[in-house]
Amino acid sequence: MTQTRQLKRTLVKFFSFFSVVRGYNIAVVVLAQYLSAIFIFGSQSRAISVLTDGGLFLIIFSSSLAIASGYIINNFYDTEKDLINRPYKSILDKKISKATQFRVYFFLNFLSVAIAWLVSWRAAFFYAVYIFLLWFYSHKLKRYPIVGNITASILVLLPFFGILMHFQNFSWGIFAHGFYLYLILFIRESVKDLENLKGDFANNYQTIPVRFGSKVSKSLITFLVLLTLLPAFALIAYYKVGYMQYYFYISSGLLLAFLIFLFQASTQTEYKKLHILLKLIILFGVLSIVLIDPNVIINGKNMVIPYL
Repeated sequence: MTQTRQLKRTLVKFFSFFSVVRGYNIAVVVLAQYLSAIFIFGSQSRAISVLTDGGLFLIIFSSSLAIASGYIINNFYDTEKDLINRPYKSILDKKISKATQFRVYFFLNFLSVAIAWLVSWRAAFFYAVYIFLLWFYSHKLKRYPIVGNITASILVLLPFFGILMHFQNFSWGIFAHGFYLYLILFIRESVKDLENLKGDFANNYQTIPVRFGSKVSKSLITFLVLLTLLPAFALIAYYKVGYMQYYFYISSGLLLAFLIFLFQASTQTEYKKLHILLKLIILFGVLSIVLIDPNVIINGKNMVIPYL
């Protein structure tokens, strides 16, 4: 009986920690990093060479640890508002004490920088700065309108910049991919502000809907959605994205339909559904990277993204 209770307690703590560090998000980021490395950043190398690249593995591992620590510190600062916005998740997260979370936070930060140091001192410096920015965002920046949204979206993209620096593959095609993803992330952050309006207002978070109202927030989101059409068109028209072009067609259609439901939405549940739709668009985008050149899977050949 005692062993059963101990097992249940261990499982609860495991799922609590998994919830705090958003393990599912980290798994998606790792998948996205490897697929991007194979099909985009390291497109001039053989797929097997990218997968067996020890430096790349260390960079992705380091970024995963830094992201996990970022979620821990973000969870600490958002405790009060999450009690309102995500009560069930808050209950699960509390199964791990704040003291334990802090110890794990500092350990993950140290380990992230130490692993990056094995690659180079520049990589270690990059992740040290990244860790600081994650803390500064959670501590200060997320409380301010627009600035918080811009910073949050950039922080999601920065680990991919580490991979870009590793491969030294700079092209306008890569930046077009990055800009499209950045806009989707910005839209998602803006929808999250609408979804979390009650908790943000109660805790004096000066987000766009709190400061300027929901109508202004929806107008900004509309502008961002229309703006996504530019990089999507550029990628389809000027770059060899293969069958991934169909992802851009479908995602653009979904985003335009998303606007219709956005202006009809007014409750947290409705905004949550829109948030889930955006997460699915991002997930399908990650999986669609393999469609850029299916020959990579078949015979190991990679496509080359041309320069403008």
